Amino acid sequence: MMKKFVLIILLLCSAYLLSSQTIKVVNKNNFKPIENVAVFNLDHTKTILSNTNGEANLENFNKNDTLIFQHTSYIELIIPFESIYKYNYLIKLTEKSVNLSEIVVSASKWEQNKNEVPNRITTISAKEIAFNNPQTSADLLGNSNEVFIQKSQLGGGSPMIRGFAANSILLVVDGVRMNNAIYRSGNLQNIITLDPNIIESAEVIFGPGTIIYGSDALGGVMDFHTKNIKLSHNNKSKILANALTRYSTASNEKTGHFDINFGRKKWGFLSSVSYSDFDDLRMGTIHNDEFERKEYVTQINGLDSIVKNSNVNIQKFSGYSQINLMQKIRYRPSEKIDFIYSFFYSNTSDIPRYDRLIQYSDGYLKYAKWYYGPQKWMMHDLKIFINDTTKIFDNAQITLAFQDVEESRNDRKYRKSDLRIRTEKVNAYSVNFDFYKKIKKKSILFYGVEAVYNKVNSTGVKKNIETGEVSPTSSRYPDGGSTYTTFAGYISFKSNISEKITFSTGLRYSYVILHSKFIDKSFFDFPFNKIDINTGALNGSLGLVYRPSETWQFNINASSGFRAPNLDDVAKVFDSEPGNVVVPNENLKPEYAYNIDVGLIKNISDKTEIKATVFYTYLIDAMVRRDFLFNDSSYIWYDSVYSKVEAVVNTGKAYIYGGSVSCNSDISNHFTFRTNLTYTHGVDEEDIPLRHVAPLFGSTAIGYKTEKFRVELFAIYNGKISYKNLSFSERNKAYLYAKDADGNPYSPSWWTMNIKASVKLNPVIELDAGIENLLNYRYRPYSSGICAPGRNFIIAIRGSF
Repeated sequence: MMKKFVLIILLLCSAYLLSSQTIKVVNKNNFKPIENVAVFNLDHTKTILSNTNGEANLENFNKNDTLIFQHTSYIELIIPFESIYKYNYLIKLTEKSVNLSEIVVSASKWEQNKNEVPNRITTISAKEIAFNNPQTSADLLGNSNEVFIQKSQLGGGSPMIRGFAANSILLVVDGVRMNNAIYRSGNLQNIITLDPNIIESAEVIFGPGTIIYGSDALGGVMDFHTKNIKLSHNNKSKILANALTRYSTASNEKTGHFDINFGRKKWGFLSSVSYSDFDDLRMGTIHNDEFERKEYVTQINGLDSIVKNSNVNIQKFSGYSQINLMQKIRYRPSEKIDFIYSFFYSNTSDIPRYDRLIQYSDGYLKYAKWYYGPQKWMMHDLKIFINDTTKIFDNAQITLAFQDVEESRNDRKYRKSDLRIRTEKVNAYSVNFDFYKKIKKKSILFYGVEAVYNKVNSTGVKKNIETGEVSPTSSRYPDGGSTYTTFAGYISFKSNISEKITFSTGLRYSYVILHSKFIDKSFFDFPFNKIDINTGALNGSLGLVYRPSETWQFNINASSGFRAPNLDDVAKVFDSEPGNVVVPNENLKPEYAYNIDVGLIKNISDKTEIKATVFYTYLIDAMVRRDFLFNDSSYIWYDSVYSKVEAVVNTGKAYIYGGSVSCNSDISNHFTFRTNLTYTHGVDEEDIPLRHVAPLFGSTAIGYKTEKFRVELFAIYNGKISYKNLSFSERNKAYLYAKDADGNPYSPSWWTMNIKASVKLNPVIELDAGIENLLNYRYRPYSSGICAPGRNFIIAIRGSF
């Protein structure tokens, strides 16, 4: 009798202990905790969500329950309650390759289900960023193979989206617009100031499909979200740390990164530092011999001399280094209010402008030196989140930001003693108020206001490298100082009309004020002393999402966008190509884009997702460079060269159309397949090709994964752009291109085979490795001034503590 009594007591105690156990839910591949996993029983009478530590207390469940673990990004897991002991209270979920319930932020600045947004949006997760090991944030986007990246030099990367680039696409970091008054219309390299090692996720909106961001978002928006501070849910401190070291052979890259998160219940901080050093980039050895770097300029006994390159595949001079710092501080006094202060700092060494260093004049290399000075970017960002339902909002976000930007251009011609130094400094202030209000159960209102102020200072000097004498020279922008101010307000509405239909619409009005003053007119006798632009623009969007079943989705979105001319458009003087000079145009007007997107998404058995999108963009008053008259003359002397005069003008109309298709599939529990292809075509009303229209490009990959190992073999491919389809400005840079049978410049097609892998050595350490351009092809992507890396071996070690 006593034995039976003891046995019953033990069983009851065991049942009680088992039922009160706290489990932890983690990612099966990297053991990171998963937040917001729904745990419930078969009849849904008991449910709980995992916290930020992936923990869930099962005290309300009993041993007879069957547990269901469900999360939109992971494969559903169903196990008997009693099995949690067998799993040692650690539940591992397998991440989906196909995520049909993805959350996006970029479309409205607030979290939304992606299947309710009519825009085409690509999301790049932290997991994919880590697996691909990008050297820069430009490479981070390029690795998606849905954004084309141009590079004038190794220290650069200019995204091209739907026929637009540079100041016609918008760069956003944590909700703050990075585009400033001097973002140029040519290829723009500022994206490399962002540290790819602190990016939590990145979203790309294709086309002018959202009214949230205003001017510059003609081709799309690149929205980067940096790591957030994780606070503790109990009295214990939450300490998390990540470290990375990486080496790659093509540029002898050496990268190190470390970040640490410290969180208490109400406050915390996140600190991050990254450093990268790159030597001269080595190109491939097969095909396109004309891209070899056969000679370069160096000084011998104080005299510029052209010497033979001992290795024609080493692109001298292209190396540089970069440091990135980030500091975040968070204070959350209650559930209703949250303060986050962020500090970002980026600085580079001198960055050689490689495409200018391979330029010839009269049979000799034209430049002895051409480099960007250290590119400095600093940002202070204060965000206040308010979560308190009132009559006018449910959630509010206030963003105050200040950016300090400095960049310079330094060049000296072959066997000339004067080094020309042009320096630009920009102070950018911005304030945003964004609000979210739920109207009834199925409708949401998003609205807000924005103010941006830029102050620009531009100087130019010449320094004699022999005597050290410094004298004035023309500045890139007006020397009397310039300001650029925008005020804007927007309102957007979304409604789930039914379970199958989501409707969205919005309007935004922006007013732009530009003032620029010329003081020293000794270098150029401009027919004006100042440039003033005051202009307003109204743009909007109208979208519909139709989900006839759980396996089909159709999107249609009509939208308009605009770009107001900035300082770089209206008031710049620079040599755009050999023998051409761009001068100011005080009569420049905004350009407008009218766009329609049609897309479909097909889900097959929750394992395969097929997407297809087509678009058409009609551009009015397009701003492009064309021949121009300066004081009634079509040629002027500029930097000792008799140069043809150009200016940015409104040409009238342009037409861009294209489409993309992609497929992502979990072929089995271990094998994955993905492929994507993008096509764009664009011309102006005179049938002249547009400069920033990328060639046909895409990728195809097959992967294999287990709990601790992942490998992917993939091909990247680009179509050619014939001489006929090259823009006039690209034809003028023939030295960057191969020659066709008629001796005309063109951009050849190319493809590469690549392999990357990662292995989880233990819960803390991960080893990554890869080989890019396995066949060692020599190629130069369209419009680029530097060849892509040759066969490149990559190895990285990551630690998460």
